[in-house]
Amino acid sequence: MTDLKLAQSFSMIALNVQSSLYMTTVKKAAVRCMAAAVILEVYLDSAFTQTENKFILKSDVLDQSHTMLYRETVFKPLLNKKSSVTGDLKWWLKGASTLPQKKLLKFEHAISDSLKAIDLLEEIPNLLGCDLYYDSAGVAIKEYRSDIETYSRTTENIRAEILEDGSVTEEIICMIWLLRESGCMHDFFSRNELEKVNTRMNELYQSVLLAKVLFPIQIHHGIEIAIKQFLHMKKRFVKTAVGSTINFFFPMLERSQAVFIETEAWFSNSNKRLNDVISRLESYGHKVKVLEKGPISTIKIDNLVYEAVPHVVYMRVPIQGVRLLPKRPI
Repeated sequence: MTDLKLAQSFSMIALNVQSSLYMTTVKKAAVRCMAAAVILEVYLDSAFTQTENKFILKSDVLDQSHTMLYRETVFKPLLNKKSSVTGDLKWWLKGASTLPQKKLLKFEHAISDSLKAIDLLEEIPNLLGCDLYYDSAGVAIKEYRSDIETYSRTTENIRAEILEDGSVTEEIICMIWLLRESGCMHDFFSRNELEKVNTRMNELYQSVLLAKVLFPIQIHHGIEIAIKQFLHMKKRFVKTAVGSTINFFFPMLERSQAVFIETEAWFSNSNKRLNDVISRLESYGHKVKVLEKGPISTIKIDNLVYEAVPHVVYMRVPIQGVRLLPKRPI
C-alpha cells in the first residue's frame, strides 16, 4: 500500500473528519479499531512467537524509537508489567479494543502525532464551522484531515485488491476486517460492490488461514444500539457469516453532517452560488475540488464528496444558500 505501517494507514482512514478535541461515540469506535490494528500490525511484522494458536509477544518488540510510541501505549497496559502474555489472536484484539478510555486517548495522541510528524494528518476547522448557525454563534470546532493524496491512494488500493480477481495480501485482509468492525464499509463501497466484498470475504475465509482466524472475530459493541435507527437495509445482501456485519451499523453517519452555507447569489446563477460556497469553505482552510457543475453541483471537500443543493432557510427573512449533503456510493 504505502510505506506506512498498518495501524497508521488505517488510522488515516478512521480519524479523517473525526473531532480532534472530543472523544465522540463514533471516534471511540474508530480508536478501538485503531488499537486492534496495532495488534495486527505486530502480527504482520512477525513480532509474535506462535505456538499452535497461542501468541507470545517477542521481548524486543517495544525496544523501538519514539516513532513507535503508539505501539507502547497499546501493549504496555496489556502486558501489565509481565515479561510476556500468552493468548490467541482474539484475546489480543479484544484486549486492545477494550482498553480504558484514558488509555485510548493516550494512544490516539501517540498515533496522530506520528502521522502529523510526517505531514499526513493535520487539524483544521470542522466543516460545521462553515454552517450559518455555527458561524454566527462563533463556535470553534476542530477535526482531523488526512493527507488527500495518501488517503485516496490507500483507499483505492483497498478497493482494487478486494474488488478485482486475484490474490489478496494479508494487509488488505486486515484492512477489510478493520473497515467492517469500524463501520467504514459504506464510505468506500456501493451496495452492489458490497455484494462483491461479501463474496470475496467468504472466498478468503475458505482459502486463507489469516482470514479464517480473523473474520469470525468481532470487537464492536454498544455503538450498534445508539445508531440502529439509521439502519434501512440490514438484510439486503448479507449471505455469509463472515460478512454478517458488513451492513450491520453505520457509525460514520455521525461524522457527516448536512451543512447550510448562505450565499450572496440568487438561485438562478448557479456558478456564482457555487463560487460563494467555495470561497467560504476555502476561507476556513478546507480544500475544495469541483467534480460536477450544475443546478446541484458535486464537490469534494477535503476527502469526502458532497452534493451542493440550493436551499432556503426561513427566519425573519428568507436566507438563500446551499445545503451540503454527504454523497455516498450508491
